[in-house]
Amino acid sequence: MVHRERHRTDRIGWLRAAVLGANDGLISTSSLVVGVAAAEPARAAVLLAAVAGLVAGALSMAAGEYVSVSSQADTERADLARERGELASSPEAERAELAGIYVARGLSPALAGQVADELTAHNALEAHARDELGIHEMTRARPIQAAVASAASFAVGAAPPTLLVPLLPSSALTLGVGGVSLGLLLLLGGIAARLGGAPLAR
Repeated sequence: MVHRERHRTDRIGWLRAAVLGANDGLISTSSLVVGVAAAEPARAAVLLAAVAGLVAGALSMAAGEYVSVSSQADTERADLARERGELASSPEAERAELAGIYVARGLSPALAGQVADELTAHNALEAHARDELGIHEMTRARPIQAAVASAASFAVGAAPPTLLVPLLPSSALTLGVGGVSLGLLLLLGGIAARLGGAPLAR
């Protein structure tokens, strides 16, 4: 039975997008609420501005993340296509290149050649993608996943300051939103550190 471990790198892509989106949603919407509340005390106007900011921000984050990660995915596909062509046209040179990578990592030339032969026989493109190009299945670019994570996390981050608008009295709105936002930023930092395996005190 194969023992499979889950590592923190398995979730690095969506974790980065989620933390960025939540922080952005919290900070931008809190700032918007405080600014509009200072200029226009009417609760309906503040709430409308907060909801508009939440929707616009979530869409903007999703679009930006999708374009960014799509560019990375296009680059990965181009690299893989070029590598596939090189494997077809110069298999021996590619095998020697793979063996050289393993020698550079500390294997003896004989063992490096054996490993290169075994991995090439199993899946040559996968071996070169992983060891030459640094493209791993767990860290490959996934535009849709990143876009959804960014939009959802922005909305989650923007929700607390938006929900505080109808709950707090107008006189306490600025201080209340600011205080809650600061506390949530600290909480988000702690969650990100916990999921990423970093010390909470950093």
